[in-house]
Amino acid sequence: MTDVQQRAAAKAFAAHWKGKGYEKGESQSFWLSLLRDVFGVEHPEQFIQFEEQVHLDHTSFIDGYIPETKVLIEQKGLGKDLNKPIKQSDGSLLTPFQQAKRYITELPLSKHPRWVVTCNFGEFHIYDMERPGGEPERILLSDLEKEYYRLSFLVDTGNEHIQREMEVSIQAGEIVGVLYDALLNQYKDPTAPETLKSLNALCVRLVFCLYAEDAGIFGSRAMFHDYLQAHRAEDRRALINLFRVLDQTPEERDPYLDEDLAAFPYVNGGLFADENIEIPRLGDEIIDLILTQASADFDWSAISPTIFGAVFESTLNPETRRSGGMHYTSIENIHKVIDPLFLDDLKRELAEIKEIAVDKTRDKRLREYQTKLASLKFLDPACGSGNFLTETYLSLRRLENEVIALLNRDQIVMGMTNPIQVSISQFYGIEINDFAVTVAKTALWIAESQMMKETEDVVHMSLDFLPLKTNANITEGNALKIDWESVVPNRELHYIMGNPPFKGKKEQSAEQKKELMNTYGKGISGVGNMDYVTGWYIKAAEYMANTEITAAFVSTNSITQGEQPPVLWAKLLQYNTTIVFAYRTFIWDSEAAEKAHVHCVIIGFTNKAVQGKRKLYQDMRYVEVENLNPYLMDAPTVLISSRSKPLCNVPAMCYGSMPIDNNNLILDEEAYQEALRESPGNQQFIREYVGGEELLKGKRRWCIWLDGVDPSSFMKSKFIMGRVEANRQYRLYGSTRPQTNKAAETPHLFGEIRQPENGALVVPKVSSEDRPYIPISYVKPGIIINGSALMIPNATLYHFGVLSSNVHNAWMRVVAGRMKSDYQYSAGMVYNNFPWPNATQEQQDAIIRASQVVLKARAQHSNVTLANMYKEKYFLLFGDLKTAHDNLNRVVMRAYGMPIKGTTESSCVAELMRRYQELVGGQNDSK
Repeated sequence: MTDVQQRAAAKAFAAHWKGKGYEKGESQSFWLSLLRDVFGVEHPEQFIQFEEQVHLDHTSFIDGYIPETKVLIEQKGLGKDLNKPIKQSDGSLLTPFQQAKRYITELPLSKHPRWVVTCNFGEFHIYDMERPGGEPERILLSDLEKEYYRLSFLVDTGNEHIQREMEVSIQAGEIVGVLYDALLNQYKDPTAPETLKSLNALCVRLVFCLYAEDAGIFGSRAMFHDYLQAHRAEDRRALINLFRVLDQTPEERDPYLDEDLAAFPYVNGGLFADENIEIPRLGDEIIDLILTQASADFDWSAISPTIFGAVFESTLNPETRRSGGMHYTSIENIHKVIDPLFLDDLKRELAEIKEIAVDKTRDKRLREYQTKLASLKFLDPACGSGNFLTETYLSLRRLENEVIALLNRDQIVMGMTNPIQVSISQFYGIEINDFAVTVAKTALWIAESQMMKETEDVVHMSLDFLPLKTNANITEGNALKIDWESVVPNRELHYIMGNPPFKGKKEQSAEQKKELMNTYGKGISGVGNMDYVTGWYIKAAEYMANTEITAAFVSTNSITQGEQPPVLWAKLLQYNTTIVFAYRTFIWDSEAAEKAHVHCVIIGFTNKAVQGKRKLYQDMRYVEVENLNPYLMDAPTVLISSRSKPLCNVPAMCYGSMPIDNNNLILDEEAYQEALRESPGNQQFIREYVGGEELLKGKRRWCIWLDGVDPSSFMKSKFIMGRVEANRQYRLYGSTRPQTNKAAETPHLFGEIRQPENGALVVPKVSSEDRPYIPISYVKPGIIINGSALMIPNATLYHFGVLSSNVHNAWMRVVAGRMKSDYQYSAGMVYNNFPWPNATQEQQDAIIRASQVVLKARAQHSNVTLANMYKEKYFLLFGDLKTAHDNLNRVVMRAYGMPIKGTTESSCVAELMRRYQELVGGQNDSK
């Protein structure tokens, strides 16, 4: 079905079902019609399953399940609120999505859905299970005509050809790994840098030969295999002779070459140019490995050149790979970057041209379109093994082949000149690793070869691939040090893309930190806390100044959280940088042997003026928004910097007390009992000791607390005095920090004492992302609060309620930093910047009452730790606690004036950012 046809079908479907929807009687008809009439499934009754049994404490039924695309459907009747909990047969209150999640726990792992759809005939809520905790996409039936494509995941079974290419490419990487290890053992000095450089070059050459013989580039198939078999007695000399011949034109060659060697074509491109690479003796074992496993038993022509580079680089030492901060992107994730950056627009333009009815006009437009494709230039300034460049080249060539086919329809073209205009010379890269540079060039050559064969099938003629005529413009160098203008002038470039090295501040070398400092320039504080990837944003923004270039990078999500956005965007806004599209946090996997599981974002940006709305993507589908700010929210562009005092009139937050004692004043259970065995009277010198770990996991620890205690009362205790003396020794001799040395004068006291007299509200500094709320709690007077937690002395139940609400937690999830994937709460970024509601006394009283109910519900389950009680998969089991939080959320939202129905987490944070902007009033954010 064409886009026009699908739009018409979606419009008709929406019109037919408007105002209809009886849950039990019409659900199946609704979904069968949607799949058949809108998405073209010929036999939808064979595609979707209804009423599949799941066994909880009773038998329940899944409304709908699509096995091929792993979609679970929970259907409700017309008008049912999809966000509202519904009473279940066991008495629990669950929203439709929570009901679906409960079903999932009883399904075998192989049937766990990728997508959950809840529907009430009038709207669809779509949950991507790859984004745990993410808010759903919402599609109204009335908007289906223009938004039907956002439901395409229902029938998108994936590209089986791409899957096969992926499997073959990974197998190829495994073969190269075996060959690499075998060859490495043949070198006289396997650890020498020169050895590894030669080995890498040798592997690239061997793979090119293996591919070239299978793809028919050399001429006859098995040409390399047969040559090596015939000359195996010559061992390494056979390869040296072959490589020399592949780098010579027929005119340059020895006229007396053996016939099988002379039959090989001239390759060009520099791949075989260096005769000084060290090639070891092969031996029968390696020759057999090449002849059988690598040649006869494997077809290299089926590899994906995009994935080729990634799996090939897997032959490098894993430590080398990690030290470069490199991660390898899957084809799917590459398209998350290049599709919204330029490919969607190019496809749309071609589709419009194909609709032109007048042949002459259409053909003219097609030729202009092909010329346009050939004029576009692309830069990946951290190209690694070239997968972004290679996939982009393949994508453009597929479009060009479609144009060539349309221009040559109804003809069998013979004897014409080469119809291909798109060239790998349009693609530029910068890469610091010399081996990766070679791999990237080779991957582009392989891509060129594969696409040329596809063109041959279109025009029904043979095209010569060798010698290599086009140049892969990959520059070896450090992208943060070299001038990008020297690679390609910015006036010629159209798009920048890639996934630069991630590397957080702790993983950066001293040299990399220096590079970042130089890239940001003078006068910007906080650069030492920035991820390495941000340097590419600065370099790109500078390079793009006064041009039409648009860029898009895959990045760690930490650059959109916590302390990094204000530092990065203070610089980018100097260039009027604007975000034009983005993907919020998603889990990103690679195709390398050692997969990288990273929480990433994708940000598309430009310096030119942007008209119209921005696109916020989720798994190739998007919603249009008014603005995308540095936190990737549809909200005003604000920069939230750390501040020392709360923005609103609320109690201050601070750290707990710091012992600075090398654990001499801290007691575990065993030490605590030892102190009491010496004398029960020691109890008066010991206090319970609580931080984030103790609060969340119920762990118990104690500390020796002698603040304000007469020394004569504890001097007789050998246990106490032994600990005090050990602490004195540590502070005096175990540390070079002057403040610690000074604290040796009071070894019986904590190094930093901030203990409130009246108890405090305690917030864990680190909390799992797998919790809907950060569990905060009151700590009674007398319990010592340690430095692994944050505390708010003099906080009331009103403060507890607001901080425990979904409003505050939504704010926290955006502006807090991360420790791995866990939330890292801070006073400066999260609490002090939080816009509190202008609540009336009546609203405050309602929040206090709702808070009491939350605490009471917690107390009913005191045998369960807060960590487990608030864990996503367990939280639903505590119905009274969930209901209490739902009620608290409602009263807090009323205090803000937010509508209960229709407010999403994104719209909530957008409102908070607007309030923040009003509160700071244009002042400097950091105070």
